[in-house]
Amino acid sequence: MEVLKEVLVLNQLEGRWYYNDQPFSGYSVKYHSNDTLGERLGYYNGKREGIAQKWSDHGVLRIESYYKENRLDSVYTTWWENGAIASQSYYKDRVKQGYEREWYPTGQLAKERQLVDGNENGLQKAWLQNGKLYVNYEAKNGRIFGMRKANSCYTLEDENIVRDKKI
Repeated sequence: MEVLKEVLVLNQLEGRWYYNDQPFSGYSVKYHSNDTLGERLGYYNGKREGIAQKWSDHGVLRIESYYKENRLDSVYTTWWENGAIASQSYYKDRVKQGYEREWYPTGQLAKERQLVDGNENGLQKAWLQNGKLYVNYEAKNGRIFGMRKANSCYTLEDENIVRDKKI
């Protein structure tokens, strides 16, 4: 069954969506003012379940996520208006787990984080649009080790420190 989202009623105390006074199972849809599909969300027994998708008014898929009993679960992906992937992360019971990546509209990787129970844990990196690494640190037990939003003024060549000539 597919219904317009505005006909669903949310019971906030129960966290359930109702249609005709019954917990809703099916898909809700919402349209943009130009009549293109804006979103399509899955429900089972009144709770968000399965795939959820949102499109721009130009028909470009912008967000795709998955729910299990009203909680984000599995992969969460966003796209730029040009269709290039913008970000991707993974959820387990509403909490981010594993790798989270972000890209520039050109498709170039912008950021890569490792998460455990929603917290940074492991190597964290970010790049400028010109490809230069500007964040490179390890998060461990709530502490940060390494370079955070800084530009290194030296490099290593054959295990020797070489300062940048610009300084």
